[in-house]
Amino acid sequence: MRNATGVRPVPHHVRLLALLVSFAAVAAGQDARALVLRAIEVDRQGREAALQYTYLERMETRSIDGAGKVKSTHSRTTDITRLEGSPYRRQVAIDDRPLPPKDEQKEQEKLRVSIEARRKETPEERDRRLADWRKRQEQRRAPVKELADAFDFRISGEETLDGRPVYVIDATPHPGYKPKQSSTAFLTKVKARFWIGKTDAQWMKIEMETLDTISFGGILVRLGKGGHLVIEQTHVNNEVWLPKHVLLKASARVMLLMGVREEIEFTFSNYKKFQAESRIVSIGQ
Repeated sequence: MRNATGVRPVPHHVRLLALLVSFAAVAAGQDARALVLRAIEVDRQGREAALQYTYLERMETRSIDGAGKVKSTHSRTTDITRLEGSPYRRQVAIDDRPLPPKDEQKEQEKLRVSIEARRKETPEERDRRLADWRKRQEQRRAPVKELADAFDFRISGEETLDGRPVYVIDATPHPGYKPKQSSTAFLTKVKARFWIGKTDAQWMKIEMETLDTISFGGILVRLGKGGHLVIEQTHVNNEVWLPKHVLLKASARVMLLMGVREEIEFTFSNYKKFQAESRIVSIGQ
């Protein structure tokens, strides 16, 4: 049957199906965003528990030549503990070898001076130091706070990761998104994928890829298109999720002059829940 224009009308059931498909797509996007928002909140709730752990951080830097082969590799291992309320970093190895005696002595002396200085603080000085540290922590979390507004989300599938069922959520830049501060401007130039636990809404893995050149510090450093970042977490003591592995593969230009291709890899290990802040007092051991 045709209408007055001579065009056969779209059957009602076809229009209904199209409407349902449209609604399903919108709902899926909303569900994906809700999952990401929940994961952000779960992560926020776990931050205080994470501060109760000491650990080793190993950073390896690999320089890559034009053929994609590794030219050189260097690593640095740092012990991160808690000293009078805030973290303290102490280098313990270079290229997987203990520090030379002279460098170890310098690290021990720096530790001794830091212990003495922090323990001599007035209550006001201590509060100011801790407030400054927490402010820096919040600044580092600025991109996390804007994730939900910066991207459009879509559940692309379900997988099992480290024995846990997860949703796989793809994220693409949201048209018209305006970063609230300079440190989040890069979000408009990356796409991402999240692995979020189905039972606890805990994010376990994030991958990001740069879609355009990203500048840091004005024109000091520029990260090229096609860079990849992978971040993974692990469950420690069945109570808190902590970093396990971070890998950055990128081409960069420094001061618009020197182009470099590097891989920077962080591994985190030896997590221990400290019982008291006197753990590092005996620096002669």
